[in-house]
Amino acid sequence: MKKIFLTVCFLTTGTTAMFAQKYMTRTGKIFFNATTPSSPEKIEGVNNEVANILDTKTGDIVFQVLIKSFKFEKELMTEHFNENYMESDKFPKSDFRGIIININDINFTKDGIYNAKVSGKMTIHGVTNQISETGTVSVKGNTAILKAKFSVKLHDYKIEVPNLVADKLSKEATIVLESELTKK
Repeated sequence: MKKIFLTVCFLTTGTTAMFAQKYMTRTGKIFFNATTPSSPEKIEGVNNEVANILDTKTGDIVFQVLIKSFKFEKELMTEHFNENYMESDKFPKSDFRGIIININDINFTKDGIYNAKVSGKMTIHGVTNQISETGTVSVKGNTAILKAKFSVKLHDYKIEVPNLVADKLSKEATIVLESELTKK
């Protein structure tokens, strides 16, 4: 009887783990734009090395970004971004840890585009804030493409914009996220 009980426990645990689906990538993309209308040049960068994991059973979602992986059109902008604004030697990573609130509305076994409501904590420049945003999850076979667009106020993350560049650098940055995850 004891052997049967242990066998049933083992099979149940294995079955539960089988249905917990995780999707992952290390090549997600974040586009950053802090250009003002009066700026003579675009203040925008892209990072193609975003790590992302999604647990489809719980809705838990994590994004991690190495700040030095952002690239700008001009090398001097990349240098200013890392040294003057993001202080990437002191704060090398940013991350988001949260949950897709409506995970049960997303059918990962059926191709389609689903609306997602996300809530969690975003850490940038050593400062953590609670955020809630919306986006989409596109399911196609064994991939899930996450997309979102939102704004971040720089002062909410203690990122200072000097008066000298206030007409060129917006105090609010637009963030566009696109991450193609593969089922693991």
